[in-house]
Amino acid sequence: MSDPTPHVPGLRWHARQVLFAKGLRDVLPVAPGLMAWGLTTGVALTTFGLSLPEALLMTLVVFAGSAQLAATPLIMVGAPLWVVWVTSACVALRFVVFSAHLRPYFQGLPLRQRVVCAYFMGDLSYVVFTRRYPQPGASAQARTEQHSYWFGNTCGNWLAWTSACLTGVVFANAIPSHWGLAFAGILALSAIAGSLLHNAMRVVAAAVAAGVAIMAYHLPYKLNIPLAIVAAVAVCLLVERVWPRRANTA
Repeated sequence: MSDPTPHVPGLRWHARQVLFAKGLRDVLPVAPGLMAWGLTTGVALTTFGLSLPEALLMTLVVFAGSAQLAATPLIMVGAPLWVVWVTSACVALRFVVFSAHLRPYFQGLPLRQRVVCAYFMGDLSYVVFTRRYPQPGASAQARTEQHSYWFGNTCGNWLAWTSACLTGVVFANAIPSHWGLAFAGILALSAIAGSLLHNAMRVVAAAVAAGVAIMAYHLPYKLNIPLAIVAAVAVCLLVERVWPRRANTA
């Protein structure tokens, strides 16, 4: 189908700017919780023993707060490299599911652009984007508009997180411990996790992961975290296989 408004130069570019700005604005309601967790993560990186340059470099290069918090203590205590890799991979395993879901939205883009899209992906960006666009665009123009919104939303998410994390790294030694940043971070992460619980499957996954993490808390190298993730994924896969069969036999 040809462009319905070929006589209006720049209209498509203006529409992309509007959607990019809309994506940025949609981050604002969740930015305070995201920044509280980012601030806590920045403080934690320094507390774990990383030097200032190391913490700054990790913050700017690694856009994965949960993986940072899981891997950094292991690195500092000299845990085997395979434990660090497995733990980080398991903590970030949810992004494999996100990527599989988002593949139809971005499959027409060049590889380098898809890599950029993947790097900037965050939990809240995924949720906000899929709420606004439950289905991929039916045309190339519609998908381009979705991409504009995606980049606006993910850039806002990255800026909120990274700026707060950098602040935590730089001012870690100046922040009094009695402020209770660790507890604030827990509350922020709980709020973010709660915003993701939109259906029964996610509630089941959260309950299984929490139960296993608590029961396996005393395992070394924080192996309770990857174990909880594996258990939650396994239970959800099993439930997905069982429920359709029951519905078909009912």
